This record gives sequence, structure tokens and C-alpha cells, in this order.
Amino acid sequence: MTRASLFWPSFWAALGFLLLLGLGTWQVQRLHWKEGLIAERQAGLHAAPMPLPSSLAAARALEFHPVTAEGEFLNAQELDLHAQSLRGEQGFHIVTPLRLADGAILLVDRGFVPTDREAPATRAAGEPQGRVRVTGLLRLPEGKGWFTPENEPQRNSWFWIDLPAMAKAAGVAPVLPFYVDADATPNPGGWPKGGQTITDLPNNHLQYAITWYALALALIVIYIRFARRRLGGRS
Repeated sequence: MTRASLFWPSFWAALGFLLLLGLGTWQVQRLHWKEGLIAERQAGLHAAPMPLPSSLAAARALEFHPVTAEGEFLNAQELDLHAQSLRGEQGFHIVTPLRLADGAILLVDRGFVPTDREAPATRAAGEPQGRVRVTGLLRLPEGKGWFTPENEPQRNSWFWIDLPAMAKAAGVAPVLPFYVDADATPNPGGWPKGGQTITDLPNNHLQYAITWYALALALIVIYIRFARRRLGGRS
């Protein structure tokens, strides 16, 4: 057997090594990007509350920033969003239209209630009347996930935030193109419980980078052992 017989194994091993090395380097780049994103979000979360933005473009720069709004809750038009609490309890987020002074509608996720508190009558103390001030995190709709069920507006059964559809179901307009997750300020009677926003960003890119680099190293070791055996057995 000749050295020429190692050409194709060497070719594919080199190609695989470069691919694995590239994937590892890409994950390192993603790591730096994610760290910057986490730092930016943390800075926003701890910023002072701001007034509502005047446009969707301005809202994009303020997502996960605290904002304040004043208006009147339209409690009779509240919407039930299937959800879990931060502790894993099954229930709903209560999304209530807030009519602002200029007549525009802001949808407010007021927080979590367990299944046995879905009916407004079970938490009447938490249905404020008249003018209220709301503080919370500004959010942009994320759209429907791959495995998320379809919303059922006719049953007031929602699985994801769809602002136009929710506004139509509640019979309110015009609705702002963003919404607010209310903060953890206690509501009378204890329900809904605000402050339910998941703000952590997963950051596993270092693990992924180490995995790809380790595979590249393993490929080199395997190739060297293979080459030694192939050359050792040549005639």
C-alpha cells in the first residue's frame, strides 16, 4: 500500500477539521454577541421608567425597558392568555385593554392568575375602576411558535400575543403595536400577580464552541491513528 492511498482520507479529514474549526469559531462570535445582548438587556431592565414611545420604531429600541402609562382599564374586555407562573403553576395571564387619554388602546399583561381565578368574580378586588397608572416592561409581539396552538378568539382562549386579533375580539381600537407586562406591584386582593416576564437570555455558546473544538481535536487524533495503521501495513 502506498502513501497515495491516504489522499482521500486526508482530504476528507482536512475538510471535516476546517468545518468543525469554523463552527467553533462561529460559536465564539455568537458568544460575544450574546454577552453584549445580555448586557444591553440588563441595562434596560434597570433603567428608570419612561413614557410610552410614540411609534413602533421607537418601541423597538425600548423593548424590555420599564415604561409607564395612565388610563382606564376596560375590565369587561379582558383576555385570557394560557400561561405558567414563574414557579410553574398552570393558569392564565390576564391581558386587559387600557384606554389612554388620547383614546388609543394599550394592551397590558397584568400578570398571572391560577386556573381557579380565571373568572373576574373570583378576584373582584383586583379589577380597578377609574384612572390608573401602570408601570411595566415594554414588549413587542413575538408571533406564533412552531408548536404553539392556534388562538381561539371566540372562546377568549389565547396561546400567544396577537395584538390586532386581541383588539378585535375585545372590540377596542385603535390598538398600539406593542404591549406592556405589568411589574410586580401588588394588586388589591393579590391577583393578578405581575412581574412574570422571563428576562433571562440563554447563553450556551461557550459550551457549543468547546464541543466543536473538541470534535476537531478528536478528528485529528483519529486521523493520526488511522494514518499510522494504514502506513504501517503498507507493502
